[in-house]
Amino acid sequence: MTDRRRRAMQFVVLMGVVSLFADMVYEGMRSSVGQFLGMLGASGAVVGFIGGLGEAIGYGLRYVSGRVADRTHAYWGLTIAGYALTGLAVPLIALAPSAWTVALLVACERLGKAVRNPARSTLLSFAGDEIGAGWTFGLHQALDQTGAVLGPLAVTAVVWWQGESLHGFRWAFAALAIPAVITIGLVLLSRARYPDPRSLSRVPPDAAGAGSLGASYTRYLIGAALLAAGLADWALIAFHLGGSGAVPIGWLAVVYAGAMGVDAIAALVIGRAFDRAEKARGTGGGLYVLAGVALIAAAYGPIVFLAPGWAALVGVALWAFAASATDSIGKAVVSQLTPAASRGRAFGGYYAVYGVAWWAGSFVTGELYDHSRVAASAFASACLIASAIVLASTARGVARR
Repeated sequence: MTDRRRRAMQFVVLMGVVSLFADMVYEGMRSSVGQFLGMLGASGAVVGFIGGLGEAIGYGLRYVSGRVADRTHAYWGLTIAGYALTGLAVPLIALAPSAWTVALLVACERLGKAVRNPARSTLLSFAGDEIGAGWTFGLHQALDQTGAVLGPLAVTAVVWWQGESLHGFRWAFAALAIPAVITIGLVLLSRARYPDPRSLSRVPPDAAGAGSLGASYTRYLIGAALLAAGLADWALIAFHLGGSGAVPIGWLAVVYAGAMGVDAIAALVIGRAFDRAEKARGTGGGLYVLAGVALIAAAYGPIVFLAPGWAALVGVALWAFAASATDSIGKAVVSQLTPAASRGRAFGGYYAVYGVAWWAGSFVTGELYDHSRVAASAFASACLIASAIVLASTARGVARR
């Protein structure tokens, strides 16, 4: 293993550990903020508004921050600022006197993610040029999702210890200051050890000039949007599982943690498959892997919404499998299709399109679910099958270039 390859691998692992602790903070908050808002007297409409506002900020501003990253090359500055904003906002929820104060802090947390994600993904893509984009984003996703499992479990443990009350939830949010401080410390350490991760790339980013992102990138975004639209939000899946009696309500948090575990393991497997396909077929070959994932996952809707009892968990596993692909090789595709100097903008565009499509698809699936579970599952399957077709077509187009 060459020195540059070893340094690239160490950088990916270190940034993955940063994301592990950051996701403990974010997912820990996300797992319980709805209950906390209810205890503060918020209505269902207010809870929905706050959640929707946070996601709109989190995805909508990523394209802007990506453009800033490309123009300024302040990848580390944006990454550190984003993690710091999240690390400060979440523990302060413990002191929030009202639901609207919580709304402001949730918005700040989402703003932090919007600021850091395109810049951080660009930093990781430089290492991916050396060790493989699929493995880079797959390993990062696996570590990230480990935090997504540990965070909700930690919050549950604190609430169990202190009691399921406002006092108990305030303690739980305050406890998230511990992984928040660790996150900020680790990202500063990463900056000190790797001041210019662009040096990890075999192709100097400045040599791959910025410009149009190309037709293949645009077609890819269409496929990614269809994939996102087909993946219903966990809230709707949990609503169905609990409401139908398929899973006892007290077990839903455990099922979600299990889904995040599937996500973590799948990221490693899919990431390796992506790199092998790229090596065997050339640039764009990994798109066939993503298309295959979409096709397999098309079965999740009918299983989740129509299968009886615990059999629905097979559908949850397929849902997590596809979600893992969008967060791992979905980003790897972006790094393969776009020039290094434009990746901040490219990642920002991917995140923004994915977020809008995911929200719209979840809304349509929910509307259909209220009238017919069959219609809801058919819509999800149709989106994923259409996504597989578009992604495979994009792969063929890239191969002919």
